[in-house]
Amino acid sequence: MKRSFALNSPLAPVSAALLATLLCGCHKTPLATQADVAAAQDDARKEVEQARAEARKDVKSAVKVSGATGGDGKNVAVARVTGTFDIAMAQAEGDHKVAIVKCMTLDLALQQPCKAQADAQFQSATAQAKAMRGSRG
Repeated sequence: MKRSFALNSPLAPVSAALLATLLCGCHKTPLATQADVAAAQDDARKEVEQARAEARKDVKSAVKVSGATGGDGKNVAVARVTGTFDIAMAQAEGDHKVAIVKCMTLDLALQQPCKAQADAQFQSATAQAKAMRGSRG
């Protein structure tokens, strides 16, 4: 025998209220904490430091190659531009990750607008980095 749940059943309002309570109540606590924000900030800082170290290494290598071959320094300029771009992108990505984690500490209703703003700022930062790379490279 097939059972069906009728909407006019006396249990329908109780079930709807229970479902609404469960859906609304499960996100009362933030999904992220200040410790999560601090960890994201630390990760972002490390990524930027790594990008800086790699940029310095690449410029040193280009200087060494340019000096050994008597080149005009174009490789050095390219290494600097690439390094600056990589650092800017690491900074943008780190800032974006931190912003998203910060959004996750907010009430559920505020999270989506916060994430949209973080995404817009990330898009702007990446566009600036690309434009800077294009104008120098």
